[in-house]
Amino acid sequence: MAKNKYIGKQSIEFGNPPYIISEASIVGKKEGEGPLGPLFDQIIEDPMVGKENWEEAESELMKLTAQKVLSKAGLKNTDIRYLIGGDLLGQLIATSFGIAELNIPVFGVYGACSTMGEAMTIGAILVDGGFADRVMAITSSHFAGAEKQFRFPLDYGNQRPFSASWTVTGSGAVIIAAKSESKKPGEKEIVITGVTSGKIVDYGIKDSMNMGAAMAPAAFETIKQNFEDFNIQPDYYDKIITGDLGYVGRNILLELLKEKDYDISDRHMDCGLEIFDMNTQDTHAGGSGCGCSAVTLTAYIIKQLKQGIWNRVLFVPTGALLSQVSFNEGNTVPGIAHAVMVEAK
Repeated sequence: MAKNKYIGKQSIEFGNPPYIISEASIVGKKEGEGPLGPLFDQIIEDPMVGKENWEEAESELMKLTAQKVLSKAGLKNTDIRYLIGGDLLGQLIATSFGIAELNIPVFGVYGACSTMGEAMTIGAILVDGGFADRVMAITSSHFAGAEKQFRFPLDYGNQRPFSASWTVTGSGAVIIAAKSESKKPGEKEIVITGVTSGKIVDYGIKDSMNMGAAMAPAAFETIKQNFEDFNIQPDYYDKIITGDLGYVGRNILLELLKEKDYDISDRHMDCGLEIFDMNTQDTHAGGSGCGCSAVTLTAYIIKQLKQGIWNRVLFVPTGALLSQVSFNEGNTVPGIAHAVMVEAK
């Protein structure tokens, strides 16, 4: 009788851990000027990416990243069974327009800034379950497009509070496969050993300029559930990496976990704090957006694992589930977080 793959209340332990065989990251000029700049595959100086509007620019960014991750793996679009992707724009138009010409069967997913975790979770389930041999997970975001949709168009020149985060202009992608295909000499192979899918958590936050506070409770619930489902302690991981809580959300997360006797302060990292230099770049609380955790994963985290600097990380992208409609109607900003267990072997 086959062993159950679901474990605890919200987790899955993969019997045949899928491999991450390729990763790619393309970012904008500001991201390229940050601490991770030398690690990205490509930095695009033109925020319009040669297009006529911000939405088309983000679509082009995603298309270029999809092509890059295929090229790095030595694969063609026809080698990919499914593409799972998402973005922040209404009805996922960056994804649908960006990857249309690749002609790959696609699942569009939305978890706000947690979308990369959601896409990787579904991709790993498909591969481990034998429903696909290779799946691409990809997300994108664009600073100007996000400001236009969720806040104020840039032409308004409005003031941003210090609790506000800076949406990353970038796209990150991974190819998840049933077997190792592209291991380089001296590098470790990267696998996804398990996932803990998040629930929607609403602490009543209504400030759309303070998404860190809205997302931190969701990150807390998912990380705590991961510990409980797998019966592990924080030191099981070399790093526990949230998506884009920023300075405000990070402090809330650490305090919430300490109340449950989990201290992750010595191994916690936040992608939103890694991607920009808070001392030299005017990004306030840190980075955010679907592209934030995706490009940090593909440019930095996976490289650390391949080199054996880290052996096991919990990757927890976080999302604030608001829209223009919900915000204008005075609704709260619920949060969600999806955890992916990534290991070097």
